[in-house]
Amino acid sequence: MRRLGELEAEIMDRFWRWRRPATVREVVDDLNLHRDIAYTTVTTVTGILFHKGHLTRTREGRIWLYRAAATREAYAAALMEDGLGAGEDRPAVLARFVENLGADELGALRAALDEAERRTEA
Repeated sequence: MRRLGELEAEIMDRFWRWRRPATVREVVDDLNLHRDIAYTTVTTVTGILFHKGHLTRTREGRIWLYRAAATREAYAAALMEDGLGAGEDRPAVLARFVENLGADELGALRAALDEAERRTEA
């Protein structure tokens, strides 16, 4: 999975934070609070995000309502999975990654591993 571009990330951030369907107009209005951006630009990038599978959409009258297809965490996990595959030795990449984790992150990783082990045993 490729990293999102700058504007793609800004748009996705709205959907991840809002956790609800939204129109392009809502996204444009929110983005324009911080910088000037054209409605057509956001429409184009939102369409690209839809076609890439990052957004889903439903029609309500004449308007498309968009929603994040997955959580921010699922997106980040997919990037991490791709990162593991970037090296020739996945276990070595994983070991290097773990070396850089803090105590809280290591605790969360241990809990996730315990949970994954319980699920595979069941």
